[in-house]
Amino acid sequence: MIRIAIANQKGGVGKTTTAINLATGLAATGLRVLLVDLDPQGNASTGLGINRAERIHSSYDLLVGNCALEDAVVKTRVPKLDLIPATQDLSGAEIELIEYEERTHRLDRVLAEAPAGRWDICLIDCPPSLGLLTINALVGANSLLVPLQCEFFALEGLSQLLQTVDRIRGRFNPDLSIMGVALTMYDRRNRLTDQVADDVRACLGDLVFTTVIPRNVRLSEAPSHGMPALIYDFRCSGSEAYMRLARELIARLPRQEVAA
Repeated sequence: MIRIAIANQKGGVGKTTTAINLATGLAATGLRVLLVDLDPQGNASTGLGINRAERIHSSYDLLVGNCALEDAVVKTRVPKLDLIPATQDLSGAEIELIEYEERTHRLDRVLAEAPAGRWDICLIDCPPSLGLLTINALVGANSLLVPLQCEFFALEGLSQLLQTVDRIRGRFNPDLSIMGVALTMYDRRNRLTDQVADDVRACLGDLVFTTVIPRNVRLSEAPSHGMPALIYDFRCSGSEAYMRLARELIARLPRQEVAA
């Protein structure tokens, strides 16, 4: 199972929107997808229509060892897409995990329990911080995907995240790679947006996905209906962009793992 952490310590960059719609897009191509909601706000769970009553077990229970992986998995309305939901209990997890041995490897151990062949790919939606939850995601992942809002402070926040990735590689997960940077909230009417996009591409080159996610009202509306934008309005510009991003991501996956 390929594991990809979707992370950016800056909030409001379209991280959860990317996680939900990218997971849906990958499932639409036929891949079996597991989405792990590791954000205490639980927005990915809500955006996929999983209400509080259905979250009997959560990612918190997995991290502290209260249940097995299979017990926490919830099926979504999207064929081939399963979810491990989040609850507000995650808010206190970072303090509780301090007392655990190998607290940075809790998620890695849990995902290693996944039955062989059950899922092709796992996406991990991280909280908007560089705390212990995000570190668990980066230690447990093979790759990192960074949603990056096209705004002035984008590069500054990105540099902090990349420094954290270097530390994770040095101490815990030497095989962690950067899958790519996805530019989000792109507005063609704003000249600054173009400038930021050009600056990011100049700095990171091929790491930046060709696909750009535009600002789109339907992307914002969809979570309130408990469904991905790809289902809420498949023909909107945001949905079409996420399908292109899903195909582009698949093209970057190791061929032998995709074939498996």
